[in-house]
Amino acid sequence: MTSPVGRSNPPSLGKDNSSEREVELGTEDEKSSLYRPEVDTSNINERKLIRKLDWRTIPWPALLYLFCFLDRSSIGNARLYNMEKDLNITDTQYLLALTIFFFSFAAFELPSNLMLRRLKPSVWFSTLMVFWGIAMTTQGLVHNYGGLMTVRWWVGAFEAGIYPGVNYYLSCWYKRSEFGLRASIFFSAATVSGAFGGLLAVAIAEMDGLGGKAGWAWIFIIEGLATIVLGILSFWIIVDFPNDAKFLTEAEQVFVIRRLQEDKQMGVTGENFDWKAVKQSLSDPYTYLGIVIFAGSGMPLYAFSLFLPSIISEVRYKATPANLLTVPVYVMACIFTCGVSYLADRYGNRGWWNFTCLSISAAGYIILIASRNATLSYVAVYLSASGIYPCISNTMAWVGNNVEGTYKRSVTMAMVVSLGILQGAVSSNVYRANQTPWYPLGHGIVLMYIGIGLVSTLWYIIVLKMENARRDRGERDEIINGIPGGHEVNGRFATVEDARREKGDRWSGFRYTL
Repeated sequence: MTSPVGRSNPPSLGKDNSSEREVELGTEDEKSSLYRPEVDTSNINERKLIRKLDWRTIPWPALLYLFCFLDRSSIGNARLYNMEKDLNITDTQYLLALTIFFFSFAAFELPSNLMLRRLKPSVWFSTLMVFWGIAMTTQGLVHNYGGLMTVRWWVGAFEAGIYPGVNYYLSCWYKRSEFGLRASIFFSAATVSGAFGGLLAVAIAEMDGLGGKAGWAWIFIIEGLATIVLGILSFWIIVDFPNDAKFLTEAEQVFVIRRLQEDKQMGVTGENFDWKAVKQSLSDPYTYLGIVIFAGSGMPLYAFSLFLPSIISEVRYKATPANLLTVPVYVMACIFTCGVSYLADRYGNRGWWNFTCLSISAAGYIILIASRNATLSYVAVYLSASGIYPCISNTMAWVGNNVEGTYKRSVTMAMVVSLGILQGAVSSNVYRANQTPWYPLGHGIVLMYIGIGLVSTLWYIIVLKMENARRDRGERDEIINGIPGGHEVNGRFATVEDARREKGDRWSGFRYTL
């Protein structure tokens, strides 16, 4: 864990440093680093304020992500209602329509997060929603393979900014020890969308023939129109960053920012855009390790959400029962997602929670590969979901905890999601029609990705623990104001505050979350 803001961290400055050095490096920095010291926040009730933040920053973004995930994955539900036959497309063409989504999705993640920082969340998120709602509605109007491919590209492009954007946005409001649970509540909308999507698809499919449109087309049209409405409302409902949030008083704004400063989040006071932050993220090996970890659960996530209805239907059930049977699976996934995040926030050890979740999902897929019994396979699906979904939100919280600087964090989180989710292009092509009803190839490749996630999670724990130990020993200490005790190779700075701002998570006082 990190030390309180305003004092140099004694272990990071070397265990043999004198108390004189500690005093000189701490007192003045404490005064200069305090955000707007003239504002009195002594009357703020922190617990009451946090509840206020929760109600204004989480429910609406969670609703948006519910529709985001619902819109991207509803094609799996629509497929069961003769979509391929009506569009005259083959199994391979259907898989390519799934695949193209991930290429545009990955391409627009990073630009979207940079735009989010330059624009207000209320403006950027609402704009994205309106445009992907239009694309989604159009998906219900296509008549051929070319039209489906084009629309899926644009759905991916406009949805790209929501998941990494909201995770970054929440990280600008909460301490690192509070972020995981909030991120999981937001992400649990994906599990709710899975349950809700199955029920909604069954209901909307009853509109088959209305207006000359097939039931599968109405699934896209209704969901798309609802997304447009939500996007328009979002402009007035979504709140912006803490320093200009209109629902907070001046003292509350200051209090929120000071809390984040205490948590070593210095960029919250108004960091100006600098390409240096982008370069830092691109050159940080931990960024790429985070990508590999996320891919280990991201690919299984999309394989699971896109093909769960097909897997259940091919094993035993027809379209409507198959969609309904997906509902309790996602309910279980939602419970595990929120539960794991709560425990990880409370007790720490995010890496080991990741490892445990991936192990549970691995057990589920081993059963799916070995089983030739419909009931046993359906039980295994619960294990798979209960491991994959918590791992996604926990990984994002873990990566976000270990990056300092608002722009570097936004770039890193966008890269982790975009390159990790690009593996969805793989997931779109591993469940082949000629492998029904047991899909051994698809399950085997998903299991391989889970194995990659397990190994990379262990490696991330090890390297972060080693780096924290180096900082505890003083090997990363900077030279501050010419005072002896630091190392030239780590840089010279006038104050500890300058070192923190310049180096971010590379500063000697920063401690990585394990």
